[in-house]
Amino acid sequence: MKQFIDFIPLLLFFIVYKLDPRVVDLAGHELTFGGIYSATAVLIISSVVVYGAIFISQRKLEKSQWLTLIACLVFGSLTLAFHSETFLKWKAPVVNWLFALAFIGSHFIGDRLLIKRIMGHALTLPEPVWVRLNLAWIVFFLFCGAANLFVAFTFQDYWVDFKVFGSLGMTVLFLVAQGIYLSRHLHDTDPASPKTED
Repeated sequence: MKQFIDFIPLLLFFIVYKLDPRVVDLAGHELTFGGIYSATAVLIISSVVVYGAIFISQRKLEKSQWLTLIACLVFGSLTLAFHSETFLKWKAPVVNWLFALAFIGSHFIGDRLLIKRIMGHALTLPEPVWVRLNLAWIVFFLFCGAANLFVAFTFQDYWVDFKVFGSLGMTVLFLVAQGIYLSRHLHDTDPASPKTED
């Protein structure tokens, strides 16, 4: 459910982007609706509404949601202010690389890996598995950032489609692969826990 809610602003952005630009009258003001700039405005507004509603109902946002919201506001506002979609093209790579940096940092800062902080309440795994899982997320976010950047500046006609469906597809495939990998270790004994002998 959470992933679907996070996906709403991006889906609205995609729908408005795909519309043929048309002039609409809004409270006596003529506005162009459709295309990259109105889609960016919709992305900003819907992100504020969605994450604002989550914050009001839960009294908090997760760090990843704060990062996504701030990146949307910063890169979206720069896109509208300078009338250049280049800024928005950098949003996905930067956000992905910041996530990768957070996972990398957890190897050196704190007492637990980031992936263990996220999933440790639900799973008991040997420490080497947590390390491999954390490294896998680092590689995934680095790859997603690079893929988004490559497509955005190489295949400019398709970057929005890739931003929505390519990134979603990569995430689903990665989560399936992670699920398959974890299924092999769910019954492993944590080496830190004492073993009993028959």
